[in-house]
Amino acid sequence: MDNNALTPDVLRELRTPRPYPAVSLTMPTHRRDPHHDQDTVRLRNLLAEAWRRLETEPGLDRAARTAVKSRIGRAVAEVDLRQTLDGLLILADTLDYRIWYLPREVPEQVVLGDTYLTRNLVAATAQSRPYWALSVAADRATLWDGSGDTLHEHRDDGFPMTPPEDTWDPEHEERVGDPGAFRDEETRQFLRSVDRAVGSVLARHSRPLYVVGLAPALALLEDAGSATHCAVGRLVKGGLAEGPASLLRQEIEPVRAAHDRREQRELFDKLDAAKGRRTFAAGLDEVWESVREKRAEVIAVEDHYRQSVRISEGHLVPVEDRDGQGPGVRVQDDIVDELVESALDGGAEVVFLPDDALAGQDRIAAVLRY
Repeated sequence: MDNNALTPDVLRELRTPRPYPAVSLTMPTHRRDPHHDQDTVRLRNLLAEAWRRLETEPGLDRAARTAVKSRIGRAVAEVDLRQTLDGLLILADTLDYRIWYLPREVPEQVVLGDTYLTRNLVAATAQSRPYWALSVAADRATLWDGSGDTLHEHRDDGFPMTPPEDTWDPEHEERVGDPGAFRDEETRQFLRSVDRAVGSVLARHSRPLYVVGLAPALALLEDAGSATHCAVGRLVKGGLAEGPASLLRQEIEPVRAAHDRREQRELFDKLDAAKGRRTFAAGLDEVWESVREKRAEVIAVEDHYRQSVRISEGHLVPVEDRDGQGPGVRVQDDIVDELVESALDGGAEVVFLPDDALAGQDRIAAVLRY
């Protein structure tokens, strides 16, 4: 199964304990040629390492080993390296497998456990800034699921929506030859139902919402409903209720960029205010401690910040040369992703910023609750 939509329900299911071994494979990938050949070799080597780990894992019975190897093999056969982003995640157990293409670089590793490794997936999803785009016209409304550089139509929860057939005005249609133009009250009723449907989606999957349509449709939508009042951006442009996704994403990108700039300004204001109140943390070790104590309210981290560490007396010690560590020293390659997952689990907001935006704060900072 190839599914890049991480919802709370999906994440909860992925974290469910499974019969041993639940195998997680991660590796960095490239978006463009000519690097796909490198990815092919790397994937082959990763598969060989997974086979070696499974063959040498003590206490693993033959049936379980054969079943999980079969699921991993099927997953690898389905991987399309022409469609990859910055990282690949394969999850497999004795019964099922999943493939995820991630918009974030991940370490190359094979992990065996009784649950899947999800921190890379959670961090990548947070970094990709998922959003909803609602495109409305007088006679049609479509909802679009956006994340990073991708956008696709959400065909569920009643979408796409059209007015009930009995609201058409045949005399009006015959008179003006435009079946998409109704009486205002009929349009208002239709848009009110659209607003309710969007509100239901947002209640389950809270994300920034962008609304697209001609000015009269947007005005009627705002007047008719309430859920869409929370929209963080509006694009006054018609003809996009049918997409296509590539054009809609291109048109909405400047609106998204403006929203990101506003959020960044607000975030830096929060960080400055936190310094004055002494509810501010900066640097990996300080922020990690605040997350462990569930004191972090907002965390800001640079997009491509990664750090290998070892834990010494409850503190994080950066590791630049993993091979230079002594025997028995545990080195964690993806502590930033683990921190992000723990922060989100603790109810903190995590915001990713462009590289060097937090150069003065050692690339990561936090606003604390107390």
